[in-house]
Amino acid sequence: MSAHTIAELLKQRIPLLDYLLSQDWQPTRRIARGRLMGVCPLHADRKPSFLVDPGKSLFYCYGCGRGGDVIRFVELSQSVSFGEAITLLRRWSGMGSLLSDIIQFYQVQLHRHPEAVAYLAQRGVQQAELIEHMRIGYAPGRCLRSWLMSLGYSLPDLQQAGVVTLEGLDTFARRIVFPLDSSLYGRSIGNAHPHRFLRGGKGGLYAWQKVRNCRQVVLVEGLFDWATLWQAGFRNITCSLGTCLNATQIRQLCDGAMRAVYLAFDSDANGSGQKAARLIAQRLQAHGVEAFPVELPDGHDPNSFFVQGGGDAHQFQALLERACS
Repeated sequence: MSAHTIAELLKQRIPLLDYLLSQDWQPTRRIARGRLMGVCPLHADRKPSFLVDPGKSLFYCYGCGRGGDVIRFVELSQSVSFGEAITLLRRWSGMGSLLSDIIQFYQVQLHRHPEAVAYLAQRGVQQAELIEHMRIGYAPGRCLRSWLMSLGYSLPDLQQAGVVTLEGLDTFARRIVFPLDSSLYGRSIGNAHPHRFLRGGKGGLYAWQKVRNCRQVVLVEGLFDWATLWQAGFRNITCSLGTCLNATQIRQLCDGAMRAVYLAFDSDANGSGQKAARLIAQRLQAHGVEAFPVELPDGHDPNSFFVQGGGDAHQFQALLERACS
């Protein structure tokens, strides 16, 4: 989404008169065609010389000779740049935040980079509905800093948030990016470290609010596992983003609700995934939660069970039923 597009959306969303009234400007009289006159807030005005046309959402001052739309008014009244005015208006209207701006940028980039689309296809993620549902994006490793700064964010703010390095580079460069509740997860498609989270960690269970009331919940390790199961029709799924559950995730699973948790972790050659599943199951059972480790075929995780192993939803459901038998 370009800065011009965002500016147009803001002007459509924020009537100039609404913004002026919120800044304590008051019209003194109404003139022809519904236009309003009042004291100019941009200079020391002695008599009403500030014209507002609500229909066109434009202003003009006959005293200081300045005029324009709501963005121009913020530029002049706050002595800020165009980009800073957009940021102020976005905050005033509740439209967007740093994280949502980054997510939108990465979503646009995904479809501009065939290598990212090819990687998703390789991992079995092809449904456009799923990609939109998960808001999957791609970090090409360039342009993020300049794009965000054009929206009014400062470089120190971006560095403090952890989205840009001290050198000004994109932290998630060459990664498929998945938005989390209050963070981001990046999966490398190159030679970089495979996993990366935004500063602050992974947070709670993925999409937990959508499954917390399910009587049966399937817990998987990775987001590609989650994606594959969603494509296969399963909607009672959540993801821990690794085999080590943090305190928040344990609290979510042990919130007192009546549910059974099926732990469909990776069937690693060294047995680490299945061992982790058994330990977590024991921990949940100690809190009164029904928990069942799911035995996948050797060497498979839920993603590869479908993508490489040729499994289907009926066969995976059979694995779940076998786990609690």
